[in-house]
Amino acid sequence: MNFRLLAKILGVLLCLIGLGMVACMGYAWHEMQTSPEMGREALRSLGWSAGITIGIGALGFIIGRGTGNEVLRREAMVVVGLGWILSAAAGCLPFVIGKPHLSFAGAYFESMSGFTTTGSTVITDLDLYPRAVLLWRSVTQWLGGIGIVVLFVAVLSFLGVGSRSLMQHESSLNISDTAAARIRDVAKKLLLVYVGLTALCALGLWWLGMTPYEAINHAMTTISTGGFSTDNKSIGHWNSLAIEVWLTLFMLLGGVSFMLYVFIANRRWGRLKAEEEARYYVLLLAAACLAIGSNLWLTDDNTGFLMGIRRAFFTIVSISTTTGFGTEDYDQWPTFSRLLLLGLMAVGGCAGSTAGGVKMNRVILFTKISVQELVKSFRPHQVFRLRLNGTTPDDSVRLQTMLFLSFAFGTVGMAALMVALLEPHLDLTSSFAAVLATLFNIGPGMGMVGPTDNFASLHPTSLILLSLVMALGRLEFFAVLVLFLPSLWRRY
Repeated sequence: MNFRLLAKILGVLLCLIGLGMVACMGYAWHEMQTSPEMGREALRSLGWSAGITIGIGALGFIIGRGTGNEVLRREAMVVVGLGWILSAAAGCLPFVIGKPHLSFAGAYFESMSGFTTTGSTVITDLDLYPRAVLLWRSVTQWLGGIGIVVLFVAVLSFLGVGSRSLMQHESSLNISDTAAARIRDVAKKLLLVYVGLTALCALGLWWLGMTPYEAINHAMTTISTGGFSTDNKSIGHWNSLAIEVWLTLFMLLGGVSFMLYVFIANRRWGRLKAEEEARYYVLLLAAACLAIGSNLWLTDDNTGFLMGIRRAFFTIVSISTTTGFGTEDYDQWPTFSRLLLLGLMAVGGCAGSTAGGVKMNRVILFTKISVQELVKSFRPHQVFRLRLNGTTPDDSVRLQTMLFLSFAFGTVGMAALMVALLEPHLDLTSSFAAVLATLFNIGPGMGMVGPTDNFASLHPTSLILLSLVMALGRLEFFAVLVLFLPSLWRRY
């Protein structure tokens, strides 16, 4: 293990996060014109936080200066796993230092929720916080959406540090189809797409009635499928069909693989045509919308069919892309609709997107493998050719899919038991929903952690536990779990 190289790379990461805080300080200067007390408090908390973060990052870079530039598999896994944990620790500083301040456990939960684009919160009243601090809260989701790793892969290209291993262990991107491409160029293209979609979303929201501040915040948390809002009522505050439709479009764009946009830019129409994951995903959402919309129409005398479809559509896209924006309390919906939403929470978005969940490609692959094994039970000699997105998955991909599903649902069970032990006031639904909402990076759950409640009532130990669960879900287990293996840390 090259510890000096680790210090150098993680130092660059912390410096980038510190620069994000400095950018938010610019808005704090503007906030001082309308709310001097809030503006000064934001400057103080963000200033100290940026200074501490950049200082530690610079120290790490100095320690690692002069080391080799080759990032091997072990270093890559440590950078990705430890990078997320350190990012959340740095990102929580404005909430600890500022007023009203959160406990360290609450602030770390809030920060991890941002960087993992989960959207769960312990803040009960957003109006009490400086707008610049809420802007930083949105920035954490924007940075986490495309993957902090991809952000500094583009920067590290100027420092000469290898990036393929880093990209392979960042779960939000699927680079299996870019073996012949330069990984750094792909990262830069993805960043351009990400920034472009964010800007387009913000301009549309501004034109539809949001203030520039609201539009920028919600654009960042929409493309990242994070779901943080600047209002306590979330998107329900605006009560605008046009805003809901616009946000739905961009949540969908964030929920499908960003590699599709690279294929379009490179005019790889054949590869785009072979993409079955996105097609199945859209079909799943359409079927769920029809089912839940009809259920709302049939069980609520005040809801017509079209209104039922409208109510269902926004919530379904918000939940399935793991954004978590809310326009109403879906916890009051019929049991059938809530069960379908739980299923959509587990499925999540597509591989290579900013969304969480099991991912649609694993659901498709698991279904095909299951059907194949069922047919083999009565036709043992039949030869099968299993294909996914135009390619044939090898045995390692099948094994990883089964391992992931085992880890995912095993974690749900164990973490729910631990939450139930630590939080005796939570009912069964709330305990499981708290874990589902954090593991699959959804945000709001159901029951006592539903869309009209939050995680503020949980014990600090539960908040730290669920913060780790968020990281496990965001990095898809392996990059976090390997940090606990002693053999990983041995020197070469």
